[in-house]
Amino acid sequence: MDPSGERGQASVELVAVLPLVVLLGLLCWQAVVAGQAVWLSGAAARAAARADALGDDPRAAARRVLPGALAAGVRAKGDGGGSVTVRVAIPAVVGGIELTAVTAKAHFASQTG
Repeated sequence: MDPSGERGQASVELVAVLPLVVLLGLLCWQAVVAGQAVWLSGAAARAAARADALGDDPRAAARRVLPGALAAGVRAKGDGGGSVTVRVAIPAVVGGIELTAVTAKAHFASQTG
């Protein structure tokens, strides 16, 4: 028997700290998802601008570049002059709701006509 009467103290402390560790892990993962969305929105905008310049669907081209979770919330809008703006929704890692969105713009000269 433990003479100081603190038997099981480490287990109690672990149980108390565990929710904070889980929350910190989720926040770090959310930062990774947001960073990936920012990084890939530029690639999606370039792909959408290329597709628009060739007369193809810019939204479909942007979706092909993005992974599934990010592709679900993508919007692409061309201005008719070779520029395309892509909006990529950033989903929450828990709950699947849209937290915010990032936009990227790219320009590619028209290759038709």
